[in-house]
Amino acid sequence: MAQPLLVFLGAMIYGSGVSRADNPIVQTIYTADPAPLVYDGRVYLFTGHDEDGSTTYDMRDWRLFSTADMVNWQHHSTPMAVTTFSWAAANAWAGQVIARNDRFYYYVPVTNSATGSMAIGVGVSDSITGPFVDAIGGPLVENGQIDPTVFIDDDGQAYLYWGNPGLWYVELNHDMISYNGSIMQIELTTDGFGVRPNSSGRITMFEEGPWAYKRNDLYYMIYAGNCCPEDIRYSTGPSATGPWTYGDVIMPSQGSSFTNHPGIIDFGNKSYFFYHNGALPGGGGFTRSVAVESFVYNPDGAIPKIQMTTDGPSQVSSLDPYVRQEAVTIAWSEGIKTEESSEGGLAIAFINHGDYVKVKGVAFGDGATSFTARVASESNGGNIELHLGNETGPLVGNCSVIGTGGWQKWVTVTCPVSGAIGTNDLFFLFTGTGSGYLFNFSWWQFAKAAAYKLL
Repeated sequence: MAQPLLVFLGAMIYGSGVSRADNPIVQTIYTADPAPLVYDGRVYLFTGHDEDGSTTYDMRDWRLFSTADMVNWQHHSTPMAVTTFSWAAANAWAGQVIARNDRFYYYVPVTNSATGSMAIGVGVSDSITGPFVDAIGGPLVENGQIDPTVFIDDDGQAYLYWGNPGLWYVELNHDMISYNGSIMQIELTTDGFGVRPNSSGRITMFEEGPWAYKRNDLYYMIYAGNCCPEDIRYSTGPSATGPWTYGDVIMPSQGSSFTNHPGIIDFGNKSYFFYHNGALPGGGGFTRSVAVESFVYNPDGAIPKIQMTTDGPSQVSSLDPYVRQEAVTIAWSEGIKTEESSEGGLAIAFINHGDYVKVKGVAFGDGATSFTARVASESNGGNIELHLGNETGPLVGNCSVIGTGGWQKWVTVTCPVSGAIGTNDLFFLFTGTGSGYLFNFSWWQFAKAAAYKLL
């Protein structure tokens, strides 16, 4: 079990019995450049990954998280890295995934080792969770610019847009890995993209990070603008190629990062706006974190101003504790990291005494009677304390974990539970002795009392 450069994330102040904040979405690593995708009843969130302690854009792979309720996010294995592309040298920057042809296509900017220029590559996978492989063996397009966004119109025509400082697009063929015609440049007019004060060579508000989609009969181009620090703005048009009309600011400059990057989806009859900031301890312009807010469009389709919050959106459905849940399904965490499990997927790892994980809105119903966990430990183990409401809330169970002889030597432990009823936030508080790591934690499940029918 290798020891990573740990980033100790400070506790957020809260009152007794009050749940801690849920933004940013991920606390175990720094994430950036959100690219959400709704698929098969879940939101899959692809992100960039800022390495711990970065003082420049040190980004080597992309990461993936998913949710069914918009508050508890399952961490997935790394879907793709710079090393996926044999022709790429560096810079796993902002990309986007789209589904088509029963496959998934991941468009990303990387540095072409042969030219030293930024180019757009395409990863492909038969599974939304990857792993993705290089679909072409070289760049799809290359003009030194970045931040691809991809969109399929109602008539089946797919468009790939990208750019900084310009805004470009191609019409993708149905195979999604080639394009028809020439690379086209969108004219950045002040009517289409707003007037930039003190322009320093850029006359419009467009900076980078486009995000394209259609809602009802209106086409939207969301983008980072007015650098630096950046805010988020938008333009609209009657077609996928414009002409574009400037809208307004969506999110003003805030959040301890001089960049921002948008992603917008509809899920469960609600609309969500994803972005990044520097809100975690140690955070900043090169150590960013993805967050999300819900919003409501105005009747005319205009997007309202959205402020960054630590609360995030409300939970859209409760979590079922009576089916297996991956331990890396997390609303908030303190201290822990994740690593690959020998049994597949990711597990919680690098657990110290006092670390915890929050799972939000767990529906215990009439009550749970026992708790089962899959664990491994090369040390003397420790305990998983089960608390409701917060990490010092009512204790409803305490599961002992003993040493198993290795961080990947897994065993199943079970302990009794009492008092876990109704719907509550569940906290796993990890305790033990000494200053070393305690154990790894793969998955968990509660059991409820058997129902007896009166004869």
